[in-house]
Amino acid sequence: MPKFKTHRASAKRFKSTAKGGLKSANAYTSHRFHGKTKKQRRQLRGTAMMNHTTLKNYVHLLGR
Repeated sequence: MPKFKTHRASAKRFKSTAKGGLKSANAYTSHRFHGKTKKQRRQLRGTAMMNHTTLKNYVHLLGR
């Protein structure tokens, strides 16, 4: 059986946690901040845990 190749775009965007979860940057952070409240902008900083409904698909792309 051949080795499974890692999806390189996913590997660059997602980091795995010790318990097997995935972290990624938040969406809606590239432009148009004048339409967002200060609270929204503050909470969009940093990284967030990936939703468990899509986690299985991305774990498969990362070859784990």
